[in-house]
This record gives sequence, structure tokens and C-alpha cells, in this order.
Amino acid sequence: MEFSLFAHMERLNPQQPHAVLYEEFLDLCKLADDGGMRAIWTGEHHGMEFTIAPNPLMSLVDLAHHTKNVRLGTGTVIAPFWHPIKLAGEAAAADLMTGGRLELGIARGAYVYEYERVMPGMDAWEAGLRMRETAPTLRKLWQGDYAHEGQFYSFPCSTSSPKPVQQDGPPIWIAARDPNSHQFGVHNGFNIQVTPLWQGIEEITTLMERFDAACETHDGTRPKIMLLHHTYVGRDEEDVGHAAQDLARYYAYFGAWFQNKRPISQGLMPELTDEEVAANPITNAKSLLNDLTIGTSQQVIDKIKIYEDMGYDEFAFWVDSGMSAEKKHASLSRFIDEVMPAFH
Repeated sequence: MEFSLFAHMERLNPQQPHAVLYEEFLDLCKLADDGGMRAIWTGEHHGMEFTIAPNPLMSLVDLAHHTKNVRLGTGTVIAPFWHPIKLAGEAAAADLMTGGRLELGIARGAYVYEYERVMPGMDAWEAGLRMRETAPTLRKLWQGDYAHEGQFYSFPCSTSSPKPVQQDGPPIWIAARDPNSHQFGVHNGFNIQVTPLWQGIEEITTLMERFDAACETHDGTRPKIMLLHHTYVGRDEEDVGHAAQDLARYYAYFGAWFQNKRPISQGLMPELTDEEVAANPITNAKSLLNDLTIGTSQQVIDKIKIYEDMGYDEFAFWVDSGMSAEKKHASLSRFIDEVMPAFH
């Protein structure tokens, strides 16, 4: 089992300066690098203070100057928002600028709020089709002199410029959920990222079963699979209980952004009331204590041991939570010092 950090800037109110949030983001990334994590992942989002990440490649290039050993991954770029030639070229440039440390996670995106603003009229189905057309073109463009005639993109003989540092280009990861997306990723030789969100061990098991089924019908090398999960390592049971309450509030906002029904001003959503946070029985604090990777050090170790036994190759510590920077730092420190050694 390998470990990585999944992180973004997240702004809860207008009083938080972006410069301070970025320094807090850098602090977590340096901690992950110094602590021996394999990779740092950061994604792509637009017009949302809830998750601030308009260009993950830009963030990763800067992170290369603040870290030494850790791999730097997009978790994920939203493929429909990129022309294949543009994505291939910018990813290759980022690989060059990071000294060959880039890994490229690709997804269709999830927020209708973003679709409406960046590509009006596109729905999740079309976004998925665009992602499946784009991803296989990247290695061909990195090799060079590739022409494409597809449903959404057509271009004459083209080449990524520059070329990536890594032979055959950066490793590609596909965000997968349904069986077809697992089949697509595995059969194209891509690694797989899965995110069960709040759905707990049953979903974690189902996602691995779908990956295994895709591998059974694939003749090539078995790719890697990474589990991305909200994680918190508390100093004691009381601290863990408070973290579960914080994550219940986070998921209330996550659901509200996903439903795309509330007014947004300056990239912020009006504050949710305690009653609104408590209204969803699925993501209440008591349920999340069981369904997320949160607990004391030993409790978190026990949960991750189950994931390791299932066959997951990498566990990504999802730190976004609406918690203070100090609380995030303390939890990640405990994870590095007390949890990770149990797997070496």
C-alpha cells in the first residue's frame, strides 16, 4: 500500500485571503513530501470558492519548487474542458517543468454548475464521451505525428510540443465508477482512481469488484487502482467526533453544490444552517464515523488494512473538509507518524 495526499484550497468566507489559503495548501504538501508520501493530487474546478483549482498543472509546477521527491498528480483534469492537443502539450510541458514527476488523472467532471458556465448545454453523458475520446489520444500525441477524426475532435497530423520527459509520457489515471468506465480505463492501459465519497465499505468493495472484473478481461499488465477517501486521524475519541461533525457540514455543502439549486455570489454559497446540515440522514456525523476513514490512529490503520487486503494499491488522504489549517495539519501529521509506519 502506498499513500498520497489529495488537497485543494477551500474558502469558506470572504474574510479568508487567498494568499493565506495558498500558504496553508503548500504547508500540507510540504508535510506530505517530507513524510514520505508517494504523490500529491490536486484537481480542476472553476468559479467555486468551495474548491479553488482552476488549473492543476499550474499548481503542480509550483509545487515542484516546494517539494523534493513526491510525485505530482492531477486529481483530476476535466477532459471536456480541454482540446486534446492543448491537454497533451500542457501536460508534457508540466512534466518537463517538474523534472518528470507528473501523473495525469483525467475525469469527465461532476458539477453541472461548471458545465453550465464552461460548456453550456453539455451534460454528464456527453462529458463522459468526450473524456473517452480525449484520453487515448494523449499518448499518440506525445509520440507525435498523429491525426485524429472523432465524434467531437478532428485535427490533421499533430505533435505534442514539447515532448514529455517520461518515456511514453506521464502515467494516466482515469476516474472510474460504473463498470463501463472501469473497462475503458483498464483496457486502455490506464490506472484507475475511485472515490466512494460517503458511501462506505459496501461501495469500496463494489468499486474493487468492478476493477477486478475489468482486469479479468484484459490481456495486458494489470494497472494500479487508487482509493480516494476523506480521512481524519484524531488525537482521541472526542476529537474524532468533532471531525465527523465537520465532515457532515462539508458533505452538506458538497451536496448543495452538486444539486446546483442555490444562489451563488462571488463564488460562495450562502451559509447553511445547522438544520440544513442535519437534514440528510445519510451524511450525518454518526454515519460518517463508520463510512469514512476517520478515527484514532489504530482505527484508521484497521480500516486501511481492509482496503489493502481487497487489493487497493494506493490510498489517497482526502484532506478537504472545511476544517482549520491547524486541524488538517495535525491530522495529516498523525497519519504520517502513526498510521503509515504500520504499512511498511
